[in-house]
Amino acid sequence: MNLRQQMRVRLAESPIWLRWQRLQPRERLSLSLLGAFLLVVLFLLLWQPAQQRARDARDYFEQERELHAYLEQNTELARQMSRSNPVSLAPDQLQGLVTQSAQQRGLAIESFDFGNDGSLQVTLPGASYGVLLRWFDELQAAGASLAEVSISQVGEGLVDARVSFRAEG
Repeated sequence: MNLRQQMRVRLAESPIWLRWQRLQPRERLSLSLLGAFLLVVLFLLLWQPAQQRARDARDYFEQERELHAYLEQNTELARQMSRSNPVSLAPDQLQGLVTQSAQQRGLAIESFDFGNDGSLQVTLPGASYGVLLRWFDELQAAGASLAEVSISQVGEGLVDARVSFRAEG
């Protein structure tokens, strides 16, 4: 007796199968429809959201991989740029420079906070990412260095940013 035949014999002797055979056709149909409904519900409530989360995680991973590759590629350039900043800026001129250049770029500064170490922390809500990067370049060329940057995406091309500047003097 092969495996298939053994499975048929076991199924035919199973109490569940015997009970199923004793049900009326209408009851079998009802139970079959209920089973199909439960499978659809399980698929919609469990499987699809899990697959969506997996796709989102893969997309996020790819974005982070691209960012890492970009940073690795431009590390030496960033080091060279930070070493070759010949412009000096007095600490008391930092706030004026940041405010004026932000207005020129159309960036809205929500708040200023002065650190004990002479740094200036600025909060910019809903800023264009491209404009923000060009603004950073402009400020660094004017003698302000970026001490710390925190950026979170809030929309397509828009970010909330919290930036700490120091005057290079």
